[in-house]
Parts: sequence; structure tokens; C-alpha cells
Amino acid sequence: MHQETNPAILYFGTPVVLISTTNPDGSYNLAPMSSAWWLGWRCLLGLAVASRTTQNLLRTGECVLNLPSDGQVAAVNRIARTTGSDPVPDGKRVRGYTHLREKFETAGLTPVPSVTVAPPRALECPVQMEARLETTLPLAAGDPGWEGRSMALAVHVQRVHARADLLAEGDPDRIDPDRWHPLIMMFQQFYGLRPGRLHESELAKIPEPQYRP
Repeated sequence: MHQETNPAILYFGTPVVLISTTNPDGSYNLAPMSSAWWLGWRCLLGLAVASRTTQNLLRTGECVLNLPSDGQVAAVNRIARTTGSDPVPDGKRVRGYTHLREKFETAGLTPVPSVTVAPPRALECPVQMEARLETTLPLAAGDPGWEGRSMALAVHVQRVHARADLLAEGDPDRIDPDRWHPLIMMFQQFYGLRPGRLHESELAKIPEPQYRP
């Protein structure tokens, strides 16, 4: 039997991405998100218009998509309810976000130089993808509750860095899916490719109805 339902969010399961970008003053921002999907060497990112990551990406056209493993959930959680924006946008303020400048340090991750873009890679993340902005798309046109709040940004991956032990035997240009254990976000909770919840999520402390406009 099916029952009609009206969830506040529809996060049925996507990988967590730590996006590094360059702030206006030259410092670096690091932000966790999970509205991302790939097709070939393009990635579509769903981001809030008011976020520091979105503003940095629109201004510079560059970012790094760092993929944490399911063993790095604590690093992601440490910056889950922080923002590089000051003042904190109203939508994040009511959800308990605070301004934080030292994102890499707080997460316990090490910024290392990229090859093709200015933002750094997160050394400890098993996969890092340098990318450039290709196109943007506004979302929810005509919806008075959502219009102007979020947008889709398509980026073109320029360079992929992967930990050597993730590569297939005899084929250094292929990730072995049996060796890769991504961190997955489902309905605000952290999961991996194994049974059971991995860790208590900081974002899960936000009541789901607060995601409604």
C-alpha cells in the first residue's frame, strides 16, 4: 500500500561534497553540500543563492569538489552548520548556523594547491575534482515560496585526483567501486554503503519543516 505524503525535503540519498572556493579577500571557504550529480565530466550543483559558496563560484568561476569517505563523517559534521557568509543569511540563521572563517582548520582538513584552479584541494579527501563553472540555471520560477532562493550551477571537471588505493588493478584511469566508500546524506542523516546510520548528524538537529519556505 502507498500513502500520499508531503515531506519538507526530498533527500533520498546523494554523496556529500565539500566544495572549496576562494573568498573575496583571498582566503578559502569550505562548505559541505549533497545536492550534486554527475554526467560524464560535468557536475550539476544545487545551491542556495545566498550562500558564500554560490557567490564565490559565480564571482571566480572556480571550485574544487572534494569527496569525503564514510570514515570522514566527523570532519564534515564539524562544519555542517557553519557559513562563510557574514552576516549569516536569515534562512541559515533560523536553523542555527554561525559564521566561521577557518573552515579547513575547524574540519581538521589540510588545504593543498590545485593544478588548474585557485581554490585548494582538501588533502585528506580520497577524491578531489578541480572544476570550472560552465552555466547557471535559476530554479523554481513562478513558485512564490521558492523562486530566487536556489539555483543550479553546472561545472566542468578539469582534473581528478584520487587516492592510489581506490584505483583499479592494472587500470589507473578507473575508480574501483569496491574500494570506494562515499559518505551519503539521506534525509539529513549520514550513511555509507553499509547497513545502519554512521553518525549522529548536526543537520538532523534542524526540524525538517524549517526547510519549507
